[in-house]
Amino acid sequence: MTRIVLAYSGGIETSIAIPWLAERHGAEIIAVTIDLGQGKDVLEEIRDRALATGALRAHVVDVRDAFARDYLVRALKAGLLGDRSPVAAHLAHPLIAQTVVEIATIEQATTVAHGDPAGSASSLDRTIRALDPTLTVLAPAGEWGLTLEAQLDYAQRHHVTLPVAFSGLGHRASASRAASASSGEPAYVDIAIERGAPVGVNGVTMPLLDLIGSLGIIAGAHGVGSLTALQTSHDALDRAVIATSGERSSPSVAEPYLRVLREGAWFTPARQALDADADAVQQQVSGVVRLRLFAGACAVGDVQVSAASVPRTIVLAKTHD
Repeated sequence: MTRIVLAYSGGIETSIAIPWLAERHGAEIIAVTIDLGQGKDVLEEIRDRALATGALRAHVVDVRDAFARDYLVRALKAGLLGDRSPVAAHLAHPLIAQTVVEIATIEQATTVAHGDPAGSASSLDRTIRALDPTLTVLAPAGEWGLTLEAQLDYAQRHHVTLPVAFSGLGHRASASRAASASSGEPAYVDIAIERGAPVGVNGVTMPLLDLIGSLGIIAGAHGVGSLTALQTSHDALDRAVIATSGERSSPSVAEPYLRVLREGAWFTPARQALDADADAVQQQVSGVVRLRLFAGACAVGDVQVSAASVPRTIVLAKTHD
């Protein structure tokens, strides 16, 4: 039989893609779920649903360290995690593509699939093709043309267990979290940053993954996401350093980074050049930022620029359009 490796998020599109691909292509489906920090219970539930829906095997691959180190920090330095927070989901596409290609090699599969409705125009699709042009890439959600109601009907007819969001429980859980976040007293948190990267919380130096987790607990209790808190603190420190130097020293790398993501060109010299430019400027961005967290709001309380943040001339690797 044909074997198809499916990038399986556990959402409705990838859930119904398992029986749809199996029927259309007479194929065995290998589900691959990427662990970006969703939590053990969530990932186990997603894996169990993939197997119950008909997947031959369901891999869960832990890429949390690589995602935080090689993707989130780069996005933080480029200013992509604040107002552009939806970009965080697209940031995972290069890593998802790389993992799916690796699993396809292990499973000896020549076909992979994903659930992005944009099909071949999606950044995930483009990155997979760039990494391995020999693979056949399928995007069922871009082919079937099903409305949400039709997808739900298909799932019911094929006995597909749907995510919690479609049971009505997800909405009630979100409402409960919102209510709890609106009560209590504000919290203050100090975030230490060195050369543009976060290194500590409340005076405690810790590995990046632990830092994001700890900040998520503190900020999440007040309705603020950890990535929003990190970008807010980074931007405040960046502005303070720039004001000290008397001129705007940060390169305009946000839009070029987004373009690299959209075009599936993450694993190219173009992205490496962007990294070099951002890193050159971020050498100055060191200090501690105090944030006030309350009722879903994240405000800057105080910024202490490190003595090491001495203004100097920055020479960029290249000029970006």
